[in-house]
Amino acid sequence: MVARSQPRSLRVMAAVGIAALIGLAANQMNAAADQPATADRPAADQPAARPAARPVGPAVRPEPKAPPVTGDRGLAAGRALAAQVTVEGVLSHLRAFQKIADSSGNTRMAGPGKGYPRSIDYVEEQLRGAGYRVTRQRFDYPYFEERHPTTFRRGSHTYRSPADFQILSFAGSGTVDAPVVPVDVDLTPPRTSTSGCEAADFAGFPRGAVALLQRGTCEFRDKVRNAAAAHASAVVVFNQGKGTPTANKDQFDAFGGTLQSPVGIPAISVSYAVGAELAKSARVNVQIKTDTLAQTRTTENLTAELPAHRGGRTVLVGAHLDSVPEGPGINDNGSGSAGVLEVALRYAEQTRRSAPPNDVRFAWWGAEEFGLLGSEHYVAGLTQAQRRKIALYLNFDMIASPNYELGVLDGDASARQAEAEAGPPGSARIERFFREFLASRGQKSSPSGLDGRSDYAAFADAGIPVGGMDTGAEGTKSAAEVARFGGVPGVAFDPCYHQACDALTPKYRDRAHREAYRKLRKAYGSRLVGNVNVVPLDLISDAIATAVGRYAYDLTDVEGVPASPAP
Repeated sequence: MVARSQPRSLRVMAAVGIAALIGLAANQMNAAADQPATADRPAADQPAARPAARPVGPAVRPEPKAPPVTGDRGLAAGRALAAQVTVEGVLSHLRAFQKIADSSGNTRMAGPGKGYPRSIDYVEEQLRGAGYRVTRQRFDYPYFEERHPTTFRRGSHTYRSPADFQILSFAGSGTVDAPVVPVDVDLTPPRTSTSGCEAADFAGFPRGAVALLQRGTCEFRDKVRNAAAAHASAVVVFNQGKGTPTANKDQFDAFGGTLQSPVGIPAISVSYAVGAELAKSARVNVQIKTDTLAQTRTTENLTAELPAHRGGRTVLVGAHLDSVPEGPGINDNGSGSAGVLEVALRYAEQTRRSAPPNDVRFAWWGAEEFGLLGSEHYVAGLTQAQRRKIALYLNFDMIASPNYELGVLDGDASARQAEAEAGPPGSARIERFFREFLASRGQKSSPSGLDGRSDYAAFADAGIPVGGMDTGAEGTKSAAEVARFGGVPGVAFDPCYHQACDALTPKYRDRAHREAYRKLRKAYGSRLVGNVNVVPLDLISDAIATAVGRYAYDLTDVEGVPASPAP
């Protein structure tokens, strides 16, 4: 799951210290009628089988399977599929991902390293062995890295990152010592700002000065490019300051952002307080130093279908396979990838006996952590006819958080969460399906807003109904949530989110992490395997299976989708 750093409209959300642009075109080749242009990898290219990884942690006995939510044939098929999916099977894939990370610099990030290519090889190997037709889709994307920490000073005062400032992704490298010049800023409430959005804003701007701009109205890239064209030596963008600091923290705190493509000058974002202070200081000098890298890289998506097409619609089930650069990503999102993979393997066995009327396509996305790039690229390559054939998309991102909640994507935005939107028609019914599934297992659920933080976003934007589940990321678990799901109050759902300790064999580098996991081990005991809680992992893997069985046979649960005839 990408970091919560900026509004959905920007769509590119940076991992710690790294971000990339969404949706650049890649080479495309002929494809099946309802797939985007791709290159099918021949079977001879699949990697040699790897020895099974040694188990980590105790074996886990799967919980008894509950009756289906309703009695129709699709749910009966889903129940039968869920009965074949075991948490031990899912854990076996997580052990493989951990082994890959261990031999790849403790990461499975998309890009030129070994971790992601080995992960996608592993998934392909498993799927081909089960009889799937596997397709890889390559795409290019611009990569950004902050090679050394950015520094920002005003005389003897040194500002702190990330509390006071953050680098804007794709900012250039440089060392600047120059006066700050405000450009069309507005410090008077309601502080509606168009600062830097027009080239005319820079009339009379002194060459070589640092442009102080205010967030608002237009994209960061437009502001910074206009400043660069006016010969600014660097840019400081401060938060807009609408509302109050208490009620509208996102309008006052330092924030992350992206310029979406490289610019040649340093550019940082700062809190409203820092920006207002600089605006009131008459051309005070500031010192900014950045050291960045921007380059084009290539990675891949992987999709899989069984060879026999029934001519119905397509149920698409996906998870992102990549991790952040900082760690192996065993929960984020090895867990979702492993759950989807195990369901796919068991589904292949089930359909040998009885093939449903609708096709099921499983997908593993690349470069999600650099801004949802793989899923964006996939959807961008679909024709209108191909989009219409996809009945729905189900997304599973972080399904084993150690201090978990049971989040169901809020298809109708009824929870009214910040920055969340309603999904396309049909999404609310998918939400109801998962909520009813959890209720059938005696479990409660919480709404997870469609705020654009995972791969469902591209499908929702294309008008395709979306749904899915997650178990929480960096948010702190409240006492009320503990009452619903158990666990430890005041501790994050995943204290190792986007960190090196998101692993089956984590090493905690500070006292806060050690204390948090001491409490979690006390609460969950053997159900906690490294950074993975097997309780939600088992439960949501069953939910994936039940949904696959349900929708493969019958799509009447999705608004606007005609019923598929039962064979």
